[in-house]
Amino acid sequence: MFFSLRNRLFMIFTLLLTFPFLVLSILIPNWFTSIMEERTTSSTIEMMEQYSLYIDSITSQAEDLGKQVLVNPTTQEWIKSEEDERKATDAERLLMKNQLKAELSSMMINNSKSMSVSVYLNDGTGTAGNLPPLEKTDWFDDFYKDDQRWLRSHNDLIADHVNSYLLPLFDINTLDLSGVIKVNFPSSLLENALSKIKLGENGRVYLLDNLGRNVLSGTIDTPEKVVKESLKTIKTETNSSGLIEVPFEKEEYMIFYQKARVGDWVLVSEITKSELFSQINELQRNLLLTSGWIFLLTIMASYLFSSTIVKPLGKLTGAMKLVEKGEFKKAKQLIPSIKTANDEIGYVVDVFGQTTDRLDTLIETEYEANIRRRDAEYKALLLQINPHFFNNTLETIGGLAAQGKNKEVINVTIHLGRIMGYSLNTESDMVTLGEEMTYIRRFMEILKLRYEEALSVSIEEDPEASTLPIIKFVIQPLVENSVKYSFIEKTEAVLRIATKKMDDWVEIVIEDNGIGIPESIVEELERDLSRHETSQVLESKGRSIGLKNVLGRLKLYYGEHFTYHITSKENIGTTIVLRIKSGEGDLHAESDSGR
Repeated sequence: MFFSLRNRLFMIFTLLLTFPFLVLSILIPNWFTSIMEERTTSSTIEMMEQYSLYIDSITSQAEDLGKQVLVNPTTQEWIKSEEDERKATDAERLLMKNQLKAELSSMMINNSKSMSVSVYLNDGTGTAGNLPPLEKTDWFDDFYKDDQRWLRSHNDLIADHVNSYLLPLFDINTLDLSGVIKVNFPSSLLENALSKIKLGENGRVYLLDNLGRNVLSGTIDTPEKVVKESLKTIKTETNSSGLIEVPFEKEEYMIFYQKARVGDWVLVSEITKSELFSQINELQRNLLLTSGWIFLLTIMASYLFSSTIVKPLGKLTGAMKLVEKGEFKKAKQLIPSIKTANDEIGYVVDVFGQTTDRLDTLIETEYEANIRRRDAEYKALLLQINPHFFNNTLETIGGLAAQGKNKEVINVTIHLGRIMGYSLNTESDMVTLGEEMTYIRRFMEILKLRYEEALSVSIEEDPEASTLPIIKFVIQPLVENSVKYSFIEKTEAVLRIATKKMDDWVEIVIEDNGIGIPESIVEELERDLSRHETSQVLESKGRSIGLKNVLGRLKLYYGEHFTYHITSKENIGTTIVLRIKSGEGDLHAESDSGR
């Protein structure tokens, strides 16, 4: 049974222990996750903003340095000397180049960021050494084709692993483009500062250009598709910084970004949610595992309670069900098998055993007393029938004698003698329905002699029902009432008496054309019989005594195996249908056992 005590205890333990812990296992990690995500976002964006300011300071110095070189007179003189070889000899050009190198060295010494500067003409001639024509140089390609003034980390003639700022070299007077000014600063300046940006334990931070390439040295470990999707979204964002999430291969990538002021650079911090919340996920797994252990402990506790409390109570419930069915002996046999400790449950089992013994004794005593009581009630009901019948019959004989109808008196006397023999046979209260119908036929012969042609009777007897047992005198009082009340307002009485076997039931029908039975009397009968108030039947007087007598006797003998139905219409007639379950007449044998 689902709602047994064992299951209820299990549900209570689960609700009090397992369920709250399970809920906390879900809510607490989610709460930590939201807090951690919020704090990670704010701290990461703050560090990235500071890094962006640092980039601005370095790039501003590089720009300023490049502009100083461009407007320096020595630079302008060197451009003119190199462009017009006819006006300057080789010695003069070399001298001018050395002067420019000295100027650039002076500028580099004064620079606090270890920046270096070199100047290159279009043919590759430069202060740091000669190169192939610029248009064939790798680092110049981005500047020449895409106007990228800020170069990614690369190796230069002066130093390795530098980022550069390229400024067009031109004659200030003529604005003729002559080459480029290349301002280098160590990539380590940006890399060292970038390494201080921490995103969880395993987060990755990159400085990317607009094509998704790493501005600094090193490789990009983030999947290429994630990088491209991120940059595509970042370009459409109006905010300079923020967080976007990119799903990829069952992972959720958190991309923090900060747009730099120069070079279309974007500072990107990337980490997956599984990496960021790994500790929280581990906490949740541990909490769920603990919930599982608590659930197992709940089952064990429920089993323990089942063995010590629920199991004995279950057997006690089985014994109580046997008592409910009246099987006291089986219940008393089951009680010793209930093993309990010397506690409240054991006390209840002991008390129930003693109560069962007492109930068994009391019920047996009450049963015998009830048999005697039912016998007395039956005799009292029967005594109400016989005087009523005999008084009516003697009145009939007296009337016939007064008319000098001796033959009829003899016939009535013969029928009365046989009826009295039938009535005085006290060996058994049970007869066959055929015997009861024979009694009714003799009774009707007496009534016909009394009422002559004014009484019309039809009897329909089912042979299959004639052998079934029935208690005595259940039909005669009803027939007598039908005749009596048919003559109150009518000069002719028409009766129909029928028996019929229907499956397991015997149906007896008494139908007349009398004045009918008031509805209030029918309701009173139903009310009294539903309350089993036999005493009211014994005390009944007036026109309902015959009907109440019969219904009370049948209810007393057959209980739930007897039903009836009354249909009555005023001045039209009444139909009474008695239904008795076949084979249930032997119930009375119990009541006879006390005689």
